Amino acid sequence: MKMENAFYVEPEGIASGLALWWSPDVKLTILQYNKNFIDTIISVNGELEWFGTFIYAPPYEEEKQRFWARLANLRSDVNANWCIMGDSNIVASPNDKYGGSPFNHNSAKWYYDFLENTYLIEMQSKGGTYTWSNQRSDKDAICEKLDRVLTSLEWSFIFPRAIAVIEVAIASDHASILLLTIGMEKKVKKDFKFESKWLTEKDCSSLVKEEWVNTHDHPHRGTFRVKLRRTKVKLSKWKKRSLVKID
Repeated sequence: MKMENAFYVEPEGIASGLALWWSPDVKLTILQYNKNFIDTIISVNGELEWFGTFIYAPPYEEEKQRFWARLANLRSDVNANWCIMGDSNIVASPNDKYGGSPFNHNSAKWYYDFLENTYLIEMQSKGGTYTWSNQRSDKDAICEKLDRVLTSLEWSFIFPRAIAVIEVAIASDHASILLLTIGMEKKVKKDFKFESKWLTEKDCSSLVKEEWVNTHDHPHRGTFRVKLRRTKVKLSKWKKRSLVKID
């Protein structure tokens, strides 16, 4: 990744650890850390400093209240230039969930208390709706939005063009979330849409069949979700090559 600087929080037992990397043009100081967050102060190319907190919130209900309360206590000044990003392990609304058990309002209580106490706002994301899935198909599929970016109003004044982009999940049940503080130089790609007229093309049906039956000798590449994503990529490339013929 061409990152020269790194900081790690070692795992506690079977719990996952944390890792943070940054490039030479970023001045970053670690302020506090534990198994659930790394709190820093950041400046890029000598610009105005801001607080950056990178989180992996606990998934267990009995730990969530303590986590969000401690996070709120990191900043005594509600007008701080503050940005939080990472896995919140919270389904914040019914729209952030597909499949599985019904949305639980009580589960999100500590999260909303945190927002009320800190005046932070969740940044709207581009490129997708959910950031986690159980990688199953049909009636067993569960998708949730767990990863998010939260910012103070003061931080958004520093980076008025900032956006969060949800990227495609690769070799993980989580999609990565990318925070672009200077915005995007080009528009986010449009969602892929299959066109019925493609069915008249022999190459199209052959391509779909080939990708659908091929597991590439990998245990996770035979799942419905992975097959669908791989077929979408192949069809997108095929459409570009055949643009003159099929349009």
